Amino acid sequence: MVLRHPAVQASFWMMGALASFMAMAVSGRELSTELGTFQILFVRSAIGLVIVCVLILNSGGGQIRTRIPGQHLVRNLAHFAGQFGWFYGIAYLSLAEVFAIEFTVPIWTAILATYLLGERMTRARLSAVVFGVAGMLIILRPGLVPLTTPTLVVLGAAVSFAVSHTLTRRLALVDPPLTILFYMSIIQLPMSLLPALDAWVNPSPALWPWLLVVGVTGLSAHYCMARALKLADATVVVPMDFMRLPLIALVGFLVYGEPLDIYVLAGAAVMLIGNLINVRAEQRPVPGKT
Repeated sequence: MVLRHPAVQASFWMMGALASFMAMAVSGRELSTELGTFQILFVRSAIGLVIVCVLILNSGGGQIRTRIPGQHLVRNLAHFAGQFGWFYGIAYLSLAEVFAIEFTVPIWTAILATYLLGERMTRARLSAVVFGVAGMLIILRPGLVPLTTPTLVVLGAAVSFAVSHTLTRRLALVDPPLTILFYMSIIQLPMSLLPALDAWVNPSPALWPWLLVVGVTGLSAHYCMARALKLADATVVVPMDFMRLPLIALVGFLVYGEPLDIYVLAGAAVMLIGNLINVRAEQRPVPGKT
């Protein structure tokens, strides 16, 4: 049956990932009307920790052990900075602009992996970097449009996410995904709680459903994407991930009345071209290998 084809199943998982990313963005926007960024991050970590602990207990509980706690700490410092910048930007920028700037993560990851992991900077990867920088310049238009603080914060978040992704590659060689998720939640929980207490706000009942959404989607988005990548090649999954931008732009237009910025869409399209060149090159067989 067609529905059993791996690529079709992967597309369904990616639909779940896309829905999760958009729901997380909308919930972050709704929560930002009353709550500070640190409090949103605390709720996200708390709910995520409960879910991960249940999954670990069901698998026997042995996955909370790690031999590299220091690397988990460094990785989560970077990831926490990225999460803060992302949710901060959601409160002040259009949803499409935040997602577009986030798509610069592959640029910084390629550069960092070259220096931190010793990965080779191939011609295709360099092309992705060049196209990515060009797309970023189209979106930000430095010198023509003032660079606001939220824009710079989201750009810093993209760099932080790149550091986190690079370190996650190291962690994944030693620890399973549930272990990485467990330490992500357990480390980031106190990091967000302490500053959140200074400006703690008891959320109104109308925000309670959004609190649950932001906690659940923080895990479901990455879980769905991982399942999709397990079923199909990156050449199938990655282009679908870029559907996040036009979809979130449509959500922003319909729900919040945000204008459809042609420069944001054009810049994202340029970054997409660079990433597709890189993905296709990575899928080609290497001579001498099977």
